[in-house]
Amino acid sequence: MPEYKAPLRDVRFLTDEVFDFTGRYEALGATDATPDMFAAILEEGAKFCEQVIAPLNRSGDEEGCHFDNGVVTTPKGFKEAFAQYVEAGWNGVSSDPEFGGQGLPPSLGLLVSEMIGASNCSWGMYPGLTKGAMAAIHAHGTQEQKDTYLPRMTSAVWTGTMCLTEPHCGTDLGIIKTRAVPNADGSYAITGTKIFISAGEHDLSENIIHLVLAKLPDAPAGTKGISLFIVPKFNLDANGEAGERNAVACGSIEHKMGIKASATCVMNFDGARGFLIGEANKGLACMFTMMNHARLGTGMQGLCLGETSYQGAVRYAQDRLQMRSLTGPKAPEKPADPIIVHPDVRRMLLTMKAFNEGNRALAYFTAQLLDIEHLSQEAEERERAASLLAFLTPICKAFMTESGLEVTNIGMQVFGGHGFIREWGMEQLVRDCRIAPIYEGTNGIQALDLLGRKVLGSQGKLLMGFTKLVHQLCQQHAEHPQLKAQVAQLSTLNKQWGELTQKVGMAAMKNPDEVGAASVDYLMFSGYVTLGYFWLRMALVAQQKLEEGASEAAYYQTKLATAEFYFSRLLPRAQAHVAAAEAGSEVLMRLSAEQFAL
Repeated sequence: MPEYKAPLRDVRFLTDEVFDFTGRYEALGATDATPDMFAAILEEGAKFCEQVIAPLNRSGDEEGCHFDNGVVTTPKGFKEAFAQYVEAGWNGVSSDPEFGGQGLPPSLGLLVSEMIGASNCSWGMYPGLTKGAMAAIHAHGTQEQKDTYLPRMTSAVWTGTMCLTEPHCGTDLGIIKTRAVPNADGSYAITGTKIFISAGEHDLSENIIHLVLAKLPDAPAGTKGISLFIVPKFNLDANGEAGERNAVACGSIEHKMGIKASATCVMNFDGARGFLIGEANKGLACMFTMMNHARLGTGMQGLCLGETSYQGAVRYAQDRLQMRSLTGPKAPEKPADPIIVHPDVRRMLLTMKAFNEGNRALAYFTAQLLDIEHLSQEAEERERAASLLAFLTPICKAFMTESGLEVTNIGMQVFGGHGFIREWGMEQLVRDCRIAPIYEGTNGIQALDLLGRKVLGSQGKLLMGFTKLVHQLCQQHAEHPQLKAQVAQLSTLNKQWGELTQKVGMAAMKNPDEVGAASVDYLMFSGYVTLGYFWLRMALVAQQKLEEGASEAAYYQTKLATAEFYFSRLLPRAQAHVAAAEAGSEVLMRLSAEQFAL
C-alpha cells in the first residue's frame, strides 16, 4: 500500500501564497484562527492521518465490515482510531462553539478532511456523513433539537447518517415510499426501507442519528411532499442520553467493489420514533443542505485518492528499472534506467500531478467561499459567495471525481502488472475511487444540475459570476512576459464558454433533450477551463516568487512546468467536449429503445 504523507508544502503554497487563508480569516473576524493555530492543526492532523488511520487502510479493505444479525462491526483498529479522533476533538474543528465546537473557519475543517480522506477513505466516511447531518440540524432544526443532538455529534460521541435512497428510487426522491404517521405526543412513526446508507450501523459511536426522508399521510405528490425526520438509533431518556433501542435496524450490508471498510447498509424502519426537522413537506431544502455538503466532500475524494495514488506512482517510477532512456543511459551504473526517465511515464505522472494540484486549488477556493458564506458580516459578500458555491458545487463533485478516477487508473498503470496485484495497494485506490462518480448524485445528474438549473436556470447569471473572475485575471495579465500564451489560451476558452452556453440554450428552447445531450460534455468543458483559471493563478504566484529570488526555486520551477503541461497537454481536451456538446441530441435519440437490444 502506498505510504501516505500529507502534502503540506503544496497545502501551504495554496493557503499562504495563492489564497492567503490567514489574512482572509482576519478580515472575516475569525481571530482564533491565528497562523500558529493554523500551522498546529495542519501538523497534528498530518500526524494523526499518517500514523493512526493510514496504516489501517489496506487491512480495512482486506477485512471489510462484519454483519451478524443486525450488528455491524468495523475492521480491526477502526474503533480505537475513532476513539483517538473523538478524544482529540477533530470532529469539532470548524463546528459551532455553542455546541462544543472550536468555531474555526469551515476551510480548516476541509483541510483536515482532505488528509483523512487521502489516508483512509473508508474510515473517513464515518465522520464525514456526520458533518452533513449536523449541517442540516444546525440550519433547520429547532433550538431544542440543536441542544439535544449537536453537542454529542460535534464531539462525534454520536454519529449521523443521511437516509434518502430507497430500493425503487435513487435520484427521483419524489416517489419515495417511506411514511411518517403522526403520534399523539408530537413525534412520528417512521416506516420504510432505505438502501445505500453509509455508516447506517457500526460500532464506533454510542448512538447514530439518522436523518430520514419520508412522506406524511396527506403529503402532496412528488418532491413537494417530502419531509425530513430525525430518527435516533437509541431513543433518548429524560436526561437526553441514549436509552432504549428505537425500531430501526440494519437488514444487511452491501458487498462492494471498493470502500469495503465503510458499512453501506440497508436500513429498516418499523414504526421508529422520529421527529420532524424543519417544516412539514419542506424537506427538500433540508435535504439539499446535507447533499451540498456531501457533494463537496465527494469531490474531495477524487483529489484524496488521486494524491495517494500519485505518491505511490512517483516512488515506484523512481525505483523501478526498465530499459534504457532513448537519449542514452541515465543510470549507467545500473542494469537499466528507472522508468521515470521515459517520456510516457512522465506523461502519466504529470497528468496525475496536474489534476491533483489543480483540483486542490479548486477545493480550497470553494473552502474560502464557505468561510465567506458563514462568517462575512456583509450580506452582498455572502450572497456572492453563495452564488459561486452553487455554480462550482456540481463541477467540484463531477469533474474532481472523474479526473480523480483517471488519476488512480493512471497510477495503477505506472506500476504495470504489479499495479494489478492487490499487495501493492494501487488497485484498491481505483476501486475506492470508482464509487465517487456514482454516489451523492451521479455525475450525469451533476451535469444536468450545472447546465439545466445553475446556468440556464439563472439565465447565465451564475456562470457569469465565475467567468467574470476569469476575464479579470486574463485582462490583468494579458501582456505577462512569461505567461502571455497561457493567458490568451484561457481567455479564448472563457469567451467560448459563453458562446457554447448560448448555443445549447437556444437549441434547448426548441428541444429540451438538447440539455441532457450536451450536459456531461458541458460540465467537463467547464471543469477543464475552471482548472485552467486556477493553474494560471498558481503559475503567476510561482513566477513572481522566482523573480523575487525565493529560496525554494526548484519548487516554483516545478509548479511552472506543471502549469505548462496542463495548458499544453490537458486543457486542449476542452475543445473535444465543445464539439461533442454541439453535436446535438439527434444522434443520441435516433435509435428506438428496442434497437438497443439488436
